[in-house]
Amino acid sequence: MNSFTISQLQRYSGINVHSIRAWEKRYNALQPDRSEGNTRYYSGNQLRRLLNIGGLMNLDYKISELCAMPDSKLNELMSRNLEKETTNNNDELLISQLVVSALEFSESLFDKIFSRALIRFGVEGTYVNLIYPALQRLGVMWLADKIAPAQEHFITNLIRQKLNTATDLLPTNESSKNHWLQFLPENEFHETGLLFSNYLVRNAGHRCTYLGANVPHDALKEAVKMIKPTALLFFLVTKDDAKKDEQFVRQMMKSFPLQKIFVAAEQGRLGKIKSGNNFTHLKSINDLNEVLNIMSK
Repeated sequence: MNSFTISQLQRYSGINVHSIRAWEKRYNALQPDRSEGNTRYYSGNQLRRLLNIGGLMNLDYKISELCAMPDSKLNELMSRNLEKETTNNNDELLISQLVVSALEFSESLFDKIFSRALIRFGVEGTYVNLIYPALQRLGVMWLADKIAPAQEHFITNLIRQKLNTATDLLPTNESSKNHWLQFLPENEFHETGLLFSNYLVRNAGHRCTYLGANVPHDALKEAVKMIKPTALLFFLVTKDDAKKDEQFVRQMMKSFPLQKIFVAAEQGRLGKIKSGNNFTHLKSINDLNEVLNIMSK
């Protein structure tokens, strides 16, 4: 779990292989170890070092200077620049340090980055520009078994806390004509996207009921019967079976013909089902915002 190939460094840091090799050769930026078969591999400390270099290189530092610095100096510079307003122009620095905060279980680093980002971007912009890209990189690392499940749980629960706090500050609009019921289907547990959509829907002035993760279909039917929402919103995150996903969405359309059904999922996850009638496939945050703008009129 604590060894990486150079191609993995590229995926996790956002820095291409050509640059990594050039920095190694010219500046001795990284010092990889060698396997018994003479293949180069990199430690977790080397990854953190590369994340620091990549984050700082867009500031007023020469790459040759950064590569020559010891880790302690890079950490000092990173901490100093996170305190400066000039960092607000360097998204890569903040993304890379969010990844580091997960790797090091550093809540203080996460809080520092998040508070800075809120000043610049607001809640929505912080999620779109920083949180989502960082989660994508961590997701790739998790799939490759390069971070521990505890690290992934740590960062997602910090994000959950921030999104819940931001949502709690929004007023509840009980008089809205739009009432959204938000949930994750059975065996879906990754709530980050759903929590963010809950914030967006409430921020648009709509009424929301949030059921959370792993909701059985029978329980959902009972909730719809009691609440009578105008719209249902759920995410399909776990990549399992596209045919099964398509069948589930068709079941939803049949079970809830009076509600507008919104499904957030990657392109290609829903087979031949096309948006129309009471179903809309949300492929991006912009799609949801567009729907909210139309419904708010």
